[in-house]
Amino acid sequence: MTENGTQKIVGLAPNRQHSLYGRDIVSVNQFTRPDLTYIFRVADEMRSLVKRVGATDLLKGYVLGNLFYEPSTRTSSSFIAAMERLGGSVIPIHGVQYSSVSKGESLPDTIRTLECYADVIVLRHPEIGASTVAARYASKPVISAGDGAGEHPTQGLLDLYTIYSELGAVDGLHVAMVGDLKYGRTVHSLARLLRLYDVQLSFVAPDILRLPGEIKEELAAAGRPLHETDKLDEVIAEADVIYVTRVQKERFADLALYEEVKDYYVVTPEIMSRAKERMALMHPLPRVGEIHADVDDDPRAAYFRQMENGMYIRMALLAAVLGKV
Repeated sequence: MTENGTQKIVGLAPNRQHSLYGRDIVSVNQFTRPDLTYIFRVADEMRSLVKRVGATDLLKGYVLGNLFYEPSTRTSSSFIAAMERLGGSVIPIHGVQYSSVSKGESLPDTIRTLECYADVIVLRHPEIGASTVAARYASKPVISAGDGAGEHPTQGLLDLYTIYSELGAVDGLHVAMVGDLKYGRTVHSLARLLRLYDVQLSFVAPDILRLPGEIKEELAAAGRPLHETDKLDEVIAEADVIYVTRVQKERFADLALYEEVKDYYVVTPEIMSRAKERMALMHPLPRVGEIHADVDDDPRAAYFRQMENGMYIRMALLAAVLGKV
């Protein structure tokens, strides 16, 4: 405990020499394996802290600007909870249609304005590359909360952390990603992170939702074997991780195509009966039918633990970019 009775973070000390201090978090490509080991170690400490006492004053006096141009429940709430459990405060901006954006204010001007009041900015935006643009104009750290069909780096980190937490390792695993692999930014980020590990990858999707070619090229260049199929049955018995995503209606210009593929995969108890006894079933949520509710009680269903892990990862990142761990 500190002198005023608040909780210290055991084993961690302010570290402004670490590569994450003052950095923007806009792509998973910026991380090395040592970075990931460090982030996961801090996330473990954050989990322990929350379980023991609930909160700390580590970021007391710091302000997070939470700027969301797209609707969000999990990511937005997770960042808010993370900042508040660290003792900081939040400026929540979710209804941008009611803000100066509706008057035609540019993203750079919005960012420059918000950083006058905040020490770190979290941005969700519908356009690919928006977080990189924001970071270019900001003097405070910018953390991407997802941009269009591009990347979702903090989701990728929490997904990888969940795999590690559930199975005790990442190297040597067979990871299968299922569903919307074309528009699913969570898949793009996780696949890129998995390049750093000795894993086997399977991508299960109908033809119109296959993984983008540039990501397959990146995986091939990293020497990661990958298998593509449209049949979940081909991988269900061998996979250590089944990562399911919803088909994203909002990304389809032609809704007739969406109707053709929206229910292409539905994970049921019968399908799970053919999976490994020790494996992890994951989903970034929200789900719209691709995992049946009867699967929720299966101990291998990790998606709600996955959501909880998001708070610990985001606590770790906020503390790291602000130089407090």
